[in-house]
Amino acid sequence: MKTFYAKDYNILNEQDITKDLISVLDEIKNTDGEKELIFENGNYIIDADYCTKEMLYITNTVGDNEFSANETPHANTIALYLKGIENLTIKGNGAIFVIDGKITNMAIIDCKNITIDSVEFRHANPDMHELKVINKSLFFVDYEIDNNSNYVVDDDKIFFYGKGYKSAINKDALTSWWNGVIKEKTPNKIKRGRHPLANAIKIKEIRDRVVRAYYPCTSRFDLNDRYYVYDVRRQFVGFFADNSENIVLSNVNQRFNYGLAFVAQNCENITVDHCEFAPEKDSVRKVASVADFLHMCMCRGDIKVTNSYFCGAGDDCLNVHGIHFKIKNKDSNKITVRFMHKQAHGFCPIRVGDTIAFIDPQTLLEIGTAKVENAVLKNEYEIELQLDSTEKAIVGNVIEDTSACANVLFENNTLNRIITRGILLTTRGKVQVKNNHFMSNTMSGVLLSDDAKSWYESGMCTDVTIEGNTFDYCGETPILIKPENLKHAGAVHKNITIKNNTFNKYDGACIFAKSSENIKITGNTFSSNNKLKTKNCTNVTID
Repeated sequence: MKTFYAKDYNILNEQDITKDLISVLDEIKNTDGEKELIFENGNYIIDADYCTKEMLYITNTVGDNEFSANETPHANTIALYLKGIENLTIKGNGAIFVIDGKITNMAIIDCKNITIDSVEFRHANPDMHELKVINKSLFFVDYEIDNNSNYVVDDDKIFFYGKGYKSAINKDALTSWWNGVIKEKTPNKIKRGRHPLANAIKIKEIRDRVVRAYYPCTSRFDLNDRYYVYDVRRQFVGFFADNSENIVLSNVNQRFNYGLAFVAQNCENITVDHCEFAPEKDSVRKVASVADFLHMCMCRGDIKVTNSYFCGAGDDCLNVHGIHFKIKNKDSNKITVRFMHKQAHGFCPIRVGDTIAFIDPQTLLEIGTAKVENAVLKNEYEIELQLDSTEKAIVGNVIEDTSACANVLFENNTLNRIITRGILLTTRGKVQVKNNHFMSNTMSGVLLSDDAKSWYESGMCTDVTIEGNTFDYCGETPILIKPENLKHAGAVHKNITIKNNTFNKYDGACIFAKSSENIKITGNTFSSNNKLKTKNCTNVTID
């Protein structure tokens, strides 16, 4: 075991460590065998101006048409960049990395056997701003700006600013519907809503950290409501893992990120244990992630998320899915398939030896399979596949890589202030959702989806157990089994057990299932007699 002590590389408490951190990671990359990088407890400053810059195609992030004219699509700045490293443990001992700038916190590319333990990531002056209603009349509202935000009044206009950004307080106010809103009466619920300054006639500063906005009507506002204003483009992320295996995050706290908190694509075996993705406990800011907390795409092996706390997500807490690639061309034993969503492309997760299923996009049912003999990324959007048989390949249909379907264990976690779903699952692997506390999510607690028309996130679920969970507040059906098939021709999802769960504070059907079979519902505690609703399902039992 080779041990690297960060202090020996001039990585010291309360100093800018950016360049020295790059140096030690370069040396680690060129060191064979098992190794560990050990930090002392303390605060370490990382300056975005000196971080590594790379082109990264990260699934479910900013699409090509969303970049501005002065930006290079997919150019990424990264605080901790791990590439081609094997058998490394980073021991933080409670180290806090304070990042100054809009960047990705960590990238793990082409790596094996990486463990990140006992570290925390924070951002200085993040481009995430809270406006709290502290006063209102019939025609104006006074907002208090959170103490984490810097702002300036320039030519009677108010701008938020920090390293890498300067944006008007009412930027995109008329078109933005994705802002987070926490109402005073429901402090643990966050939902999407209109920009607070939409339709404001005039905005002015009336004293330090207080701005007044004038409206034709202020009926939608209540005292102590909190509104969150931020860039929703997902240009950067927290952690990003690509083409890597055996990744462990243990006792990792992430207080903010500019997109999704942890994205893994084309990876195998991921563990998240005793982690906390949430704002600092003393922060007035209640949102920690612009979008999902955990997003796993085209992954294999086992995904384990255990004993962790998630609070304040701008989208789902966990999303595990594959990709439905559309067949664009067929030529002898080759087909060309295409990424269909603008926010996912530029990588090749299909491997030689994989089994692919040919899927009817109307029914989402499998009509045949083939083995992959070769896979080549032709350009950002298209992959050429050589198969052992193209007999069932139909141009216009889609494929699913059934070899890239991870098993999922989601156990002993707490979810609060999740703006959409708790967990969204579309995988053929073995799924276990056990003993979690869904405190508050605006949509469903658990959604089993599958679609080939919008997000193109595959595929069918074949072995799911949802057991021992408590659903306190869900804005929509707590357990929603809803494949997005346009035509029912048979069950899409199957073999689902829902047992010993507690459903609180929900008046509608606690469980809804569509186009599914072999569903066993037993031993649950329901808040009302409205337990179950089904459509086109077979072999459903409930006690």
